Amino acid sequence: LEKKGNYIVFFPSYQMMDDVFALFIQKLREPAGMDCILQKSGMREPEREAFLEEFSAARTAKRERSLMAFCVMGGIFSEGIDLKQEQLIGVLVVGTGLPQISNEREILKQYYDKRARNGFDYAYRYPGMNKVLQAAGRVIRTVSDTGVVVLLDDRFLRREYQELFPREWDSYEVCSAENVG
Repeated sequence: LEKKGNYIVFFPSYQMMDDVFALFIQKLREPAGMDCILQKSGMREPEREAFLEEFSAARTAKRERSLMAFCVMGGIFSEGIDLKQEQLIGVLVVGTGLPQISNEREILKQYYDKRARNGFDYAYRYPGMNKVLQAAGRVIRTVSDTGVVVLLDDRFLRREYQELFPREWDSYEVCSAENVG
């Protein structure tokens, strides 16, 4: 990430987050010149406050390198927190946020399928996109905020996902390994 600042990467699960974090620390952290923090499962209030304090204006001003926070979509840091202006300048969302398969989700899917509606959308896609939109919403909290939202999953290129994008995302850019520079 070219611009120095605070970023959050949201993952669909703790397992994926932990795996990517381990690889990032091992291979990329020093070359990328970033400080990193990691959401833990079951964080208590003092731990959550310390985590969020890393994004404070005072800490951000003193920090010489970018901050990369690794978090879970649908978790405590993907909704209900306000990181305004330079406190957060970018969010990366890994995956479409689809919920895990469960009996309840399958019953919901069957219910809508029987009524000639796409049950997959109601049971999985809509709740997943809600998580994605909640995570992406962390970066723009006020009318004066600016930042970047990066969606990392080819499925976001499909019509059925793009129809769920807010209208503010109409001018998105598609990036690949070939044109990322």
